[in-house]
Amino acid sequence: MTRYILNRLGQSAVILVLVSLIGFVVLNLAPGGPLSQFALTPGMSQAELDRIAEQLGLNRPLLVQYIDWFSRLFIGDWGRSFRDGQSVLAIIAGHLPATLLLMGTSTLVSILIGTWVGVMGAVRRYSVFDTLATVGAMVALSIPTFWFGLVAIYLFSLNLKWLPAGSMYTIGDQSIGDYAIHLILPVMVLAFVNVAIWSRYMRSATLEVIDQDFVRTARAKGLPYRRVLIHHIVRNALLPMITLAGLQLPTILGGALVTETVFTWPGMGRLFLDSIGYSDYPVIMGILMFSAILVLLGNLMADLLVGLADPRVRLG
Repeated sequence: MTRYILNRLGQSAVILVLVSLIGFVVLNLAPGGPLSQFALTPGMSQAELDRIAEQLGLNRPLLVQYIDWFSRLFIGDWGRSFRDGQSVLAIIAGHLPATLLLMGTSTLVSILIGTWVGVMGAVRRYSVFDTLATVGAMVALSIPTFWFGLVAIYLFSLNLKWLPAGSMYTIGDQSIGDYAIHLILPVMVLAFVNVAIWSRYMRSATLEVIDQDFVRTARAKGLPYRRVLIHHIVRNALLPMITLAGLQLPTILGGALVTETVFTWPGMGRLFLDSIGYSDYPVIMGILMFSAILVLLGNLMADLLVGLADPRVRLG
């Protein structure tokens, strides 16, 4: 196990280097470059742009800039924002709780509903419920997240006036209930597609387990069907879902980016888009690296959990 973890960490380090190098080069070769936002300032002269470039170290060769930036990551210096001079890590830390709250809630909702729909669809194969679940999943996968978010705002906020249209809380009322009310719409939109994905995977995994010999043996012994379903079928069908949870992390991050923008949710997705608009390259690279680390750790944890949950899986 220890050797496997060390090998995976080594592979992850190589991937992080490649991701950071590609991201750094692509950002700096983009039209306008890092100084594009400063150039928009009224009255900004070329001499002042050159001074800013020298002050920020942007006049050095690109490879030298990358090596200097990457080496400082290990001591916790991820750079400072071009916009306000704040530490990149401090900016990310300020927006991370909002994204974790949104992602964690939507993921929990997606897993619970998607697992139940998938299991019921497999148990009642080709029934009306299974057909409706399949059609609903196809519809959910076909609807763009931003469009569904706008429709939800129009229906539940503007017309019915049941729920707030955006933001994370009401100014002056930051109670738990207020947070919960503001969570409903973005969680519903973000979980909409993920429920469809989870239900389809869970249905397929459950169908594979239902026809196994140990299930037929348990039924032949006279065990109650509910016990067979929970302790034999669902328990074994959930094993591949652990891996899916790790692989779903990039999808959830991408969905959060769109959802946070639509609902003006003050998380990392909205921060990423704002940073692109301001050409705030240090913050963009910080979010890119943080997301890459999160995805790699998620995949590693998923593999380790599968190894612990299923004795047949050997890690090493």
